[in-house]
Amino acid sequence: MKRCVAWMMALVMVLALAGCGAKPTETPQQEAQPEQEALPEQVTLTVFAAASLQETVTEIVEMYKAVAPEVTVVCSFDSSGTLKTQIQEGAACDLFISAAPKQMNALDGSRDADHGNPDGLDFVRQGSRVDLLENKVALSVAEGRGAGIASFDDLAAALRESTVLLAMGNSDVPVGQYTQKIFDYYGLNEEELAAAGCLTYGSNVKEVTSQVAEASVDCGIIYATDAFSAGLPITDTATAEMCGQVIYPAAVLQTSEHPEAAQAFLDYLRSEEAGAVFAGVGFTPLG
Repeated sequence: MKRCVAWMMALVMVLALAGCGAKPTETPQQEAQPEQEALPEQVTLTVFAAASLQETVTEIVEMYKAVAPEVTVVCSFDSSGTLKTQIQEGAACDLFISAAPKQMNALDGSRDADHGNPDGLDFVRQGSRVDLLENKVALSVAEGRGAGIASFDDLAAALRESTVLLAMGNSDVPVGQYTQKIFDYYGLNEEELAAAGCLTYGSNVKEVTSQVAEASVDCGIIYATDAFSAGLPITDTATAEMCGQVIYPAAVLQTSEHPEAAQAFLDYLRSEEAGAVFAGVGFTPLG
């Protein structure tokens, strides 16, 4: 009996030792999966731009799709005064391009009341503001109308005699403000001209341009670039002495949710490719 038990214990030990020496089942090695590149974040930018930039900026936005396909640029074009008010009232905007420094100054926290910011507004992202473009203020005479008007001097004489109907921008529109400076240069009183029936108004430069194109007025004071885009003649251009330089500042806003993407688009607006588009209609890119 004892020999039987000993024999069984020996057999158990042999089997146990055999099990310890068995090789573990090998599992096929999984192939390493290549790391997938993270897709760039999709970004939507809202750009507020002066109405006179509609054709050029729209074209540049299309070009930018090839440069930054992850960025969708949505533009709102209107008078700089209207856009400035919308920004001030809380409209979502990443990048603002004004047709004059006045509207940008009013949003720039680095300016005080003596330098164009009477309300102490602080919307401009410091370090982003640049002078983007220069334009020219132009006199355009409508086809079949405005006989004898070949210059601003002729226009001033006709306005004094109340023999002309002139389209101009409202007082809160940069092109209207430049026109007011031209009136001051010639010693003309806007209120008297309006009372005499010599003036019509537009809420932005596109409305003024349309009045000239439709020949509903004798002539209009618009930008040279708008005359070019609309196929209108440029009868004369105003000098800096008459109305100052026509500078278009641009800046990223502090309220932007995508300031880096907005800055990248602004940088592209200053590129050689975008500059060629601006120059093609008469703007002077300022770098």
